[in-house]
Amino acid sequence: MTAQHTPPLRWYGWGDRDTVPPPALLRLLQDELGGGGEVVSQPVPQSEVRLPDPALSDRLRRRLAATVGAANLGRGPEDRLSHATGRSYLDLLALRAGRLEEAPDAVVRPASVQEIARVLKVCSEDGCAVVPFGGGTSVVGGVAPHHAGRHALVSLALERFDAVLDVDDESLLATLQAGMRGPAVEAKLAQRGLTLGHFPQSFEYASVGGFAATRSAGQASSGFGRFDEMVRGLTLVAPHGELALRAHPPDAAGPSVLQMALGSEGTLGVITDVTVRVRPRARLRHYAAWSFADMDSGVAALRDLSLRHRVPDVTRLSDAEETRVSLAMAGDRATTRAARRYLRLRGHGGGCLAILGWEGAGSDIGTRKRLAVQVLRRHGAVALGTAPGRAWLHSRFEAPYLRDSLLDRALLVETLETASTWSRLPRVRDAVIGALRTALSRRGTPPLVGYHISHVYPEGASLYFTVLARQEDGNQVAQWLEAKRAATDAIVGAGGTLTHHHAVGLDHAPWMSAQVGAVGIDAIRALRSALDPAGIMNPGKLIPYPVSDSNR
Repeated sequence: MTAQHTPPLRWYGWGDRDTVPPPALLRLLQDELGGGGEVVSQPVPQSEVRLPDPALSDRLRRRLAATVGAANLGRGPEDRLSHATGRSYLDLLALRAGRLEEAPDAVVRPASVQEIARVLKVCSEDGCAVVPFGGGTSVVGGVAPHHAGRHALVSLALERFDAVLDVDDESLLATLQAGMRGPAVEAKLAQRGLTLGHFPQSFEYASVGGFAATRSAGQASSGFGRFDEMVRGLTLVAPHGELALRAHPPDAAGPSVLQMALGSEGTLGVITDVTVRVRPRARLRHYAAWSFADMDSGVAALRDLSLRHRVPDVTRLSDAEETRVSLAMAGDRATTRAARRYLRLRGHGGGCLAILGWEGAGSDIGTRKRLAVQVLRRHGAVALGTAPGRAWLHSRFEAPYLRDSLLDRALLVETLETASTWSRLPRVRDAVIGALRTALSRRGTPPLVGYHISHVYPEGASLYFTVLARQEDGNQVAQWLEAKRAATDAIVGAGGTLTHHHAVGLDHAPWMSAQVGAVGIDAIRALRSALDPAGIMNPGKLIPYPVSDSNR
């Protein structure tokens, strides 16, 4: 079953359409940040983008063309540009300015596992770096064409790996090729009454291989599980050979090689297909909103739900700042004004919004919801009905589109995330917010920082921060780098995880030793050396290569 192709991300931003920010949001940003009211910045024309000169030798070009066919070896500026970055704030600044320090020297589009193996063999012999490329949605430099001193680099695009290879209806397992995008997966599985149920915010453009390579977490992971929990088998083609892990239930056969491949971020080889757990499509959905008087009450309710195993499939709790921005996004409609009045009467004037969603059969949803509501009410939650829940469900993939329009208005817009145990969560939260506010205020651009919890576990939860500030004219890159370094140092110092679901990439690699320790770094490096002896796979990602290895 071959999937239909999803249109590519537009070259300077997200998606293929514009989003106009609501006037109430623009007024709030203008009043509090001193900017964002008018469009003052536009991307340069694509024809003015300047890329580094390609460095692919004639010999390597001929060998790659012989492997995948000349038509599947892209060397033109459009191919190179579309595979030159992910979609972080700094990536978007570089694209919009038309100034890219690095770009792939060519884009290779293999069509089979055998072709991938031959591409890796040719590149290993030549010393050419290889960056596996799926949807290109990384926000941490995961697909950056970092040459690391190598003379050439190719982007290995997986767009031709776009089929459902097998569906086992009895075992509820599906084998999906790595280049499939989220919507194509759901469309194909729906034909058999099934769903994967993995919906990260990048769902429309991210690929199955990217989900696996980054240990992705979807918006419904509290109920459906993270992607690494869904995977039961995979195929990874490394320069050293093929790693074929057949799907089966959990076993006790030593350390999990499957888990070593998951989260490897293209540094061990190329994930070509995964076998994942699927489930019958839900017959009913129930999404509703609740308000808590403050964040501490909401966090206590989520912890209680988790410990009692009553967590809804979608569990999202926004702090007062993010809630305030969400209400501005809703506009100045009569229903919004009525909701604000109602919350003030209930003592929730500066309250925190929770979106909770249940999916399944009607009787199942009713029972699960009833048990959860008992917990919510014990913590003072006020029901707001289903309309806000349905609105969130309808717009849950919109934020990246909105970011493009806010960049047009010279605003810094970026996110970062972590996870923490319940006991450390307040400390991590306060440290990150304090670090961001201090770093950006010191530069004369005090920010608006909000956060939400969207993934809940018995031992803790994730924290997802959104940062808005006026751009520092002429110093936009330095402005965010200082803030991101301060926030990451704060996360590590307060005991949070380096990342919960954005992965490591280039951006977080300098802090990896704080997460796994020096011995852990050595173990990852040894695994990379075993599967990729020439060190060509996605150099600089996950862990920094030693200086002595940068030109191997």
